[in-house]
Amino acid sequence: MTTTAPGPAGAVGAADSRFATARQVADAVLFEGYVLYPYRASAAKNRMRWQFGVLVPPAWAPAHGEHSFQRTEILLEPRGAATLHVELRFLHAQRRTVQRARADGSFEEVAELQLTDRVLVPWDEGTEERIELSVALAELTGTEAVLPFDRPAREEVEPVLDSDGRTVGRLVRRTERIDGLLRLRTAELEGPYRVSKLTAVVENTSPWSPADPSATREEALPRSLVAAHLLLALDSGSFLSMTDPPEWAKGAVARCENRHTWPVLAGQPGSTDVVLSSPIILEDHPAIAPESAGAMYDATEIDEILALRTAALTDQEKREARGTDPRAAAVIELADSMPPEVLERLHGAVRGLRDITGEAASQDADALFRPGTPWWDPAGADSAAPVPEHVTVDGVRVGAGSRVVLRPGLRRTDAQDLFLQGRTARVEAVLHDVDGGVHLAVTVEGDPGADIRREQGRFLYFQPDEVTVAPEGPA
Repeated sequence: MTTTAPGPAGAVGAADSRFATARQVADAVLFEGYVLYPYRASAAKNRMRWQFGVLVPPAWAPAHGEHSFQRTEILLEPRGAATLHVELRFLHAQRRTVQRARADGSFEEVAELQLTDRVLVPWDEGTEERIELSVALAELTGTEAVLPFDRPAREEVEPVLDSDGRTVGRLVRRTERIDGLLRLRTAELEGPYRVSKLTAVVENTSPWSPADPSATREEALPRSLVAAHLLLALDSGSFLSMTDPPEWAKGAVARCENRHTWPVLAGQPGSTDVVLSSPIILEDHPAIAPESAGAMYDATEIDEILALRTAALTDQEKREARGTDPRAAAVIELADSMPPEVLERLHGAVRGLRDITGEAASQDADALFRPGTPWWDPAGADSAAPVPEHVTVDGVRVGAGSRVVLRPGLRRTDAQDLFLQGRTARVEAVLHDVDGGVHLAVTVEGDPGADIRREQGRFLYFQPDEVTVAPEGPA
């Protein structure tokens, strides 16, 4: 087993080239919500940061509803003497204070320091940390590999100079100690294929315990692993998709226990040798849009809107953003310098076209697609054809008024849908789209807003294979 633990400027790991594509998405995960529009520390929403993948000290976690660990389980098919490469990445929050220079050469802490091009204010910055591990899979079968790691406390001082080169203040950055563990093990599964289950656990093992029981999250964050996620790679073999596994593996996949993270296939489309286990639910082979001109850090960002809004900030607001964080300053420069043709590309893109001439050739010539002709003409639709008002579920006719039990499928990536697992709902309508798909519009029983949803027609939608017929009896 070989390990390295470099920071942002550390040595390049053995699987670095294998992780190159996946790391683009991982960077977005690492800095998701790092600083939100309008990119100023004074903005209310920037006072509650670090929302994703935060592993807090174990003594602080139970009383505050947060977690000190994350657990990844995924199936893999190794070939030969396969080696597993692991990269744990997280942000280490460091507290920055601002001090003004006095005439006697000493410094005093201040709420802000005005400069010509920016306004410096206290702020929590994030430094990227990386833990790397390479281990033969044979070493993990029947035993557990444990890698303890730590990051020491430190203090750094950066002088602040004015436009004439005179020292007008300084930035003091203080970082608290972090301790953690990475645990790895595999177990071979019985079946017709050589399949193993990999378990990877990341723990915050910091011994810090707040002296005051009412200690706030702000005190725990500098000792936490922020936006923690794993990159996994096999040099020989493949991982199985947790979202869309082969039929023979669905039972074993369902028995995998993933806590506070979710693994997806990453890397180039179609590849199965790299996995990203992320605190944000993603689909297999996630990718950054090629039109994106740079990171904007705002959660669920829409680059076009953010670029336009950022460019519209006042000069004073931009000065505050530039002094908030170097990454916020980079966003301001990006929005101010973005050429019109780059901004135009953010408005939308066509990812692919499908040739329909082959399937349309057997149809009547008048039905062929022609430029300028709508792909669907409501006036030409057969309005006399009856629309089925029922659908068969488990051999039972289900329609408006029927009661069903919700079973959201793995293909759903909205965590709020997963919270409805096992809830009973009432079918409000059976709907058919123009592609022939069937959807059940439902309201959840016990939802105090159900009546309002009915009045407004704002339902939840599930496909027939995502529900079962509810047993008879009271709601």
